[in-house]
Amino acid sequence: MKITIIGTGYVGLVTGACLAELGNDVFCLDLDEKKVAVLNSGGIPIHEPGLAEIVSRNRAIGRLKFSTDIAASVAHGQIQFIAVGTPPDEDGSADLQYVLAAARNIGKYMTDFKVIVDKSTVPVGTADRVSGAIRTELAARLPPSQASDALADEAPQFSVVSNPEFLKEGAAVEDFMRPDRIVIGCDEGGNGPIARALMTQLYAPFNRNHERTYWMDVRSAEFTKYAANAMLATRISFMNELANLADKVGADIEAVRHGIGSDPRIGHSFLYAGCGYGGSCFPKDVQALERTARSYDQELLILRAVEQVNNNQKHVMGNKIVERFGADLSGKHFALWGLAFKPNTDDMREASSRVLLAELLGRGASVAVHDPVAMSEARRVLDLDFSKTPELLERLRFCDSQMDALQDADALAIVTEWKTYRSPDFNEVRTFLKAPVIFDGRNLYEPAVMNEIGFEYYGIGRSVLARK
Repeated sequence: MKITIIGTGYVGLVTGACLAELGNDVFCLDLDEKKVAVLNSGGIPIHEPGLAEIVSRNRAIGRLKFSTDIAASVAHGQIQFIAVGTPPDEDGSADLQYVLAAARNIGKYMTDFKVIVDKSTVPVGTADRVSGAIRTELAARLPPSQASDALADEAPQFSVVSNPEFLKEGAAVEDFMRPDRIVIGCDEGGNGPIARALMTQLYAPFNRNHERTYWMDVRSAEFTKYAANAMLATRISFMNELANLADKVGADIEAVRHGIGSDPRIGHSFLYAGCGYGGSCFPKDVQALERTARSYDQELLILRAVEQVNNNQKHVMGNKIVERFGADLSGKHFALWGLAFKPNTDDMREASSRVLLAELLGRGASVAVHDPVAMSEARRVLDLDFSKTPELLERLRFCDSQMDALQDADALAIVTEWKTYRSPDFNEVRTFLKAPVIFDGRNLYEPAVMNEIGFEYYGIGRSVLARK
């Protein structure tokens, strides 16, 4: 099938590459000339395991193309995926300017039937706005006598469907190629049956063993994406709040996690306590869903609390360090392992490391940092974070190795649970540190073991146990 992907960000690039891998002829459009040049030269603008190989292989055989040519992109695909960014607006709602711009371009250049697929995470009702934008452009192309009916016989026909993505950064290729579910919102009237037939054909390779597609109306599909991310964010914040209480009462949050996770009604997923969630999805999707509710005069009290708990959780590590070393950290030096918001990505959006670094540097400390992948992106992001106080960056050092970051540090803080940090040589760690003090924001280590080998260990919901 001929497919067009509009937007080569995280979702668009993964979607386009994986659909090409399945044998489709994929045209990826992006208006960023530099990004397209990088992709056409064999580069990848994001870090995602397995993606570079798929892109390279399908570019080489001609099944995957990258271009800035809007007209060519519309002409290419009978199915047009809109996978552009929907950043949070000032009020927390999703900014749809790029989605609607893509829709207008489709309406401007389309000459035959198109299925327009909203792949971007968008609020309920976006498909109607996309349809309206296309109708407006089609109407502008008709003679004045027919301009009031954008879908006259002379105008090309189309159908807008919702197909939200459920990709985890760091495992996106696997998630796309082996999905646990495919959600498609497709209305039954008008051209809906044609759109459903084409989407069924597109996703047929995923349904050979068993049916993974969940068909529903468009608005329900749009809602499903936000509901899923809001539920996962809620589980994380719930466990983080319990972990903070566990620190006070002397309980072990890991034991609690196993105890409640063994209940099949609860399960173990997304019950790990830590120093807060980040990334491009959970923070903005929770805010956008809250904003949608307010537009209907409804308050989502649970989600408001989820967001507040997460914002507070990003300060827990800093609070533990201040409690141990004092409010004035002048002259203190810390090592920080992990900058990306999660492992297997270089994504720094809403990363907890940014909050901790601002706390430590703002209190006068110096910090040496390491991340296996995100160093370049971290430099860019932190330059922006500290643009008004660039003098603080003079006390920040980027290190090529995790052990180099430990040199003469008063303590180690771990923010991202990269595999390389899970089993370090603790004798070597002790040698580099001034004192054997570890603040573990992801509970990578067992408190009892750390205590036995002589480390002063502070976890999340486990620190009291470690210091007994």
